[in-house]
Amino acid sequence: ACSLFLHTVLSQSHIFSRNGQHSAVLPCFANLLISHRYYAAKPAKKTKSDPKKKAQESEPKQKKKRSSFPLLKEPIDDVYLTWCYERPVYDAEVAVDMLKKFQQLDFTSPNQPVYADITLDMAMDKKKTVEQFVGTMLLPYSFTDDIHKVLVFTEILDGEIQADYFVSVPTMLSKILPLRGTLKKKFPRIKNGSVGYDIAQMVGFFRVCHEYAVLENHNFIHTPVATLDMPNDQILANLDAVIKDVCKYKPLSYGPFVTRLIIRTSSSEGLDLKFECFLPEGAVKEKVKEVEKEEKKEEESDDEGEMRESR
Repeated sequence: ACSLFLHTVLSQSHIFSRNGQHSAVLPCFANLLISHRYYAAKPAKKTKSDPKKKAQESEPKQKKKRSSFPLLKEPIDDVYLTWCYERPVYDAEVAVDMLKKFQQLDFTSPNQPVYADITLDMAMDKKKTVEQFVGTMLLPYSFTDDIHKVLVFTEILDGEIQADYFVSVPTMLSKILPLRGTLKKKFPRIKNGSVGYDIAQMVGFFRVCHEYAVLENHNFIHTPVATLDMPNDQILANLDAVIKDVCKYKPLSYGPFVTRLIIRTSSSEGLDLKFECFLPEGAVKEKVKEVEKEEKKEEESDDEGEMRESR
């Protein structure tokens, strides 16, 4: 009876097919999902592409701008996140005292140089800007013992001499024109006082002068102005002289030239200064006019907004 029952079950479960091939005892669930199709599928209909949609898809997706919140002015605690607050701006004397305190706390060199980082507004007219320049000047208080080599072009010049500065008498300019490509910015010019008949005065000036330059492709000057061990009044006097000399390269009629001033040492952070006291008198007046213009524009825009809302 048992053997008859087993034979009946096996014959109904189709474990072995008629042609003798082996098949699974229990059907796999994945096999149930596969459809055995014995006919060709119809090709999918081609939809007409919309050129507007293609253009929209090809355009890069613009990232949503993060909402910027106004920075707080002053922290109320000793520990705070600096990026949440406006960068403090110090009086010049306060900033110099802070640099000297930083040096004492960090145990760094007391006679390290003090640098001035000067940001400039090079714009003049709509399409005209101030050309990059190299300035030379005498500081009120020298902070280095370096003596520059000065070469003078005269009729008795013979041979090749390397120097830091080149000066010339006016009658020699036509004869040294072939050296313009070699000397480049160091070629003698009337504007920087390297052309004249008073050779002794020119040599004396360029031997001890202080040089600064606008960085290439930037509106920025980075120059040493003193050493940290100098008295505060001497540091500020040198800084004042540098700022006033820089302002000579842009007419006051185009507005203030200096837009930001930072002082630092080689081992400290930079401190923003209130630089208006160093600007020429005319530049301060021009800056006041610009501020008044901006305030008027803001008031006019506010008035227009109120008018639109009332409508």
